[in-house]
Amino acid sequence: MGQEEKDKNQKKYTYTEAKARAWSYCAYQERSQQQVRDKLYEYGLYPDEVESLIAELISDNFINEERFAKTYAGGKFRIKKWGRHKIRQGLKQHRISDYCLRKGMAEIDPEEYYQTLQELLLKKKKGLKEKDPFALKSKLARYAIGKGYEQDLVWEAIKEIFEQE
Repeated sequence: MGQEEKDKNQKKYTYTEAKARAWSYCAYQERSQQQVRDKLYEYGLYPDEVESLIAELISDNFINEERFAKTYAGGKFRIKKWGRHKIRQGLKQHRISDYCLRKGMAEIDPEEYYQTLQELLLKKKKGLKEKDPFALKSKLARYAIGKGYEQDLVWEAIKEIFEQE
């Protein structure tokens, strides 16, 4: 289905209908301004209506960028075990301000972060059948860096894991 066909099939909402839908959309889970903005454009609202409705949602506390950043960062770390780089990148895709980004990243406890990285590496190590220690370390590092963990921290954790053997 092309974009034009998709646009034809998409129902256009009045400002009042879009407002009711936006409230429930925001009440369901934390949303960034950008997510809500995109959704409102999908509803067929004009730019001035979208910005007006977003301002209303912010004043009614349905949208709170700082709260979103904290929830996003904490959730991606605790549930998906993402590293700081990947979380920061995700927040930037949501066009979160630098202030809110810092607040969100502060939700990650450094000790818990390092412990999670070690647990992640140990679990991955058990699942790999690689015998060559150099290749094994390389695979572990690529895995953790791919999850968004800092390179120096990853190598430090790998070194610790192999020293314990």
